[in-house]
Amino acid sequence: MSRYLLRLLSYSLLLGMIPAILIGIVSYFIASGDIEEKVKEENMQWLTQTQMRVEQMLKSIEKSATQFANSSVVKTAMNVSYSPADFEPIRNLTAEMYNLQSSDAVITQAYLVNIERNWALNLNILKPLDQFENRQELLDYVKGPKNMQWYTGMTATNGDFTEPVEAITLVQKIPILPQTDKPQGILVIRIVASEINEALSSAASNSSYILNRSGVNILGADANKEGYEEINVALADRLHTRPDQQFGLFNMKLNGEEVAVLYRSSSYNSWTYVSVVSIGDLKKETRKIAELTVYVCAAILFIVLAAALYGSRRMYRPIGHLLEIAKGLGSSGQEQTVPRKSDELEIIKHSMQSLAKSRNHIEQQMSDQASHLKEFFVLKLFTGQLTENDYMYRSPINGFPTGWKTLGVLALQIDNLQETRYGEEDRELLLYAIGNIAQEVLPASIRFSPITINKSQVTLVATDHEEPDQVRLILYELADCIKRNAEDVMKLKVSIGISDPFIHLTGTVKAYGESLSALKARISLGPQIIVHYRDTVNNLVADQYEYTHLKVLEERLIYAVREMQPNSASQIIQQYLDALLYKDRYSHEHQTMLIQLVSRVLQIIQEQGDSLKKVFGEKWSVEGLLHLQTREEILYWFESKLFAPLIQTLSEKSETQYIKIADRLVKIIQEKYDQEISLESCAQMLNYHPVYLSRVFKREIGVPFSEYLIDYRIKMAKIMLETTNMKVSEIGSKMQYKNDSSFIRSYKKMFNITPGQYREKIMKGSTE
Repeated sequence: MSRYLLRLLSYSLLLGMIPAILIGIVSYFIASGDIEEKVKEENMQWLTQTQMRVEQMLKSIEKSATQFANSSVVKTAMNVSYSPADFEPIRNLTAEMYNLQSSDAVITQAYLVNIERNWALNLNILKPLDQFENRQELLDYVKGPKNMQWYTGMTATNGDFTEPVEAITLVQKIPILPQTDKPQGILVIRIVASEINEALSSAASNSSYILNRSGVNILGADANKEGYEEINVALADRLHTRPDQQFGLFNMKLNGEEVAVLYRSSSYNSWTYVSVVSIGDLKKETRKIAELTVYVCAAILFIVLAAALYGSRRMYRPIGHLLEIAKGLGSSGQEQTVPRKSDELEIIKHSMQSLAKSRNHIEQQMSDQASHLKEFFVLKLFTGQLTENDYMYRSPINGFPTGWKTLGVLALQIDNLQETRYGEEDRELLLYAIGNIAQEVLPASIRFSPITINKSQVTLVATDHEEPDQVRLILYELADCIKRNAEDVMKLKVSIGISDPFIHLTGTVKAYGESLSALKARISLGPQIIVHYRDTVNNLVADQYEYTHLKVLEERLIYAVREMQPNSASQIIQQYLDALLYKDRYSHEHQTMLIQLVSRVLQIIQEQGDSLKKVFGEKWSVEGLLHLQTREEILYWFESKLFAPLIQTLSEKSETQYIKIADRLVKIIQEKYDQEISLESCAQMLNYHPVYLSRVFKREIGVPFSEYLIDYRIKMAKIMLETTNMKVSEIGSKMQYKNDSSFIRSYKKMFNITPGQYREKIMKGSTE
């Protein structure tokens, strides 16, 4: 078999086999991946449903407990010393406690404990608190940090000495006051963990369980508690290192087997819902897919092999005929230049190209050199290195225009690359492409070879007219033609500057400078313009900056950035640029003003104690602003490169700062409520402005500072009425009220009863 036929057959086989194999492999992995993702998604949905059902159950119990604790029967009981002889009130309390059983979960036991009166009542019996076997456990609940809290752990089911079981316990302090460790009493509601498991039996799974805030398995099979300790440790470490990620999944090795662990962490009670899926079990489901894929790929490969054999032979027949002809052409000795290991096509190639190789090579060299010589000639013309005599000698050789009367220079620059698919590194290549466009749209009889100089595409145009206005009109039409074609083909925004008409070639350098000077008008007129140099000279203005107006806009802009108002900052910077660039059309003084403005903005970062590198990144630099040539580029730079990252940084810092400030204000109120404090005094202590503190406190707490202070003082006064023998006037004075009437009025407004009446009510309750 010939070498080329063998290669053709090999290529055909590879062309058919590789796609078949790749399709089989990709389809297998996609199918197996879909199955794995579907199982994980179903398990995550189960975790979500479990979390919702458990939390709904717990919230229902909390609601029932709160209603029970706030009931008139419980409030009355907290002020009475009961004994087993008080049958009627005890029966009412017991009936109320049994009403708690109407919640979603089955309540195993409930305790109502009066600490001050030393008695306790459960669903079965009333006893003095000292006689309860789990008295110490109940008293330990009093020390809890919150008014209402859930506990998990092993406990006795009925308060006796039966074997402890896993239980979930809700403790509600009575009465419901700000956090205190000396309540009148407590309400304890206990649920055996197995009851919740039974309530969730429809979704139960041996590989799914729940961890409490301490990392203990409270709702899961016993096998999970012992076998999943490695998972629990890895999960605890993940939650510790990623506290902001409340749910997710990860893979790990468990007893030598790879498993996927899905979890959801609840912000309600810090429980974590966990599901463990075996990766090995998932892969078993994909075996049938793998077998089917192998069969299909094998069939495709067989068909490809047969088609490759037949097609390769048919395709080789004309090549064989050409090979015979090529060998005949090489009989004169040309075959000696063909390498030994060449295939049929290489032999044909050498035979057919040997006669015309030298001629084509010479013609190509001449064509390339002619193009480069033309561009080099024009470049020397623009740099002032060519005289009239040189032009007279070289013009006929290069085919430049002849018989012209006036000349003009068109200088084209790209306005903006920031919103295009190109980068700054592509600018020179784009200008070269635009030069080719100019070479195509302008007839060779009226233009010299377009060239690229200093980020500009420059074209020297010749006309046969002498009237200046008519020449300027012709130059404008030619510039518009280049601009439209460049924008249509390259999808770029470009501007063109036109020089004054001139007669002698020696004026090309000056005209080139005039066209670049005309392009500077973009800073005030905007992008995508065609402007004559003569128009810019006639419209120069000598007015000075309106510095006062710019200063006002500058201050407004700094305020908008500090207050993290991106829309307002965007509007103000547009007004600032309108005022600045209108007065500073063609000079570079606007750059000084912009640098001054950037400096003011960067001071905000220094005030926050941050670094420019942290806010803007390593590659950020103010130098980029100095190279911008249009108003749109400057506006985009300020909005995206300066304001956006700075406002994002300020926003992230303000969120944490607001919370810390509000917490410190609340702590001051709780510690110094019986002293003379005000928002102004707190502002001095925290070194903030009072108006700022007032806004932060209202935002985080939900009520004004003064309202929260009055509310807290009245609540503390109520506690003093209950727990001390101080007079009403003494309590009012301690709460910083100037007269008794103001104190009584505030107290009655909150509790619908005067302090004296409440004290009298308490005294009557203690004597009964």
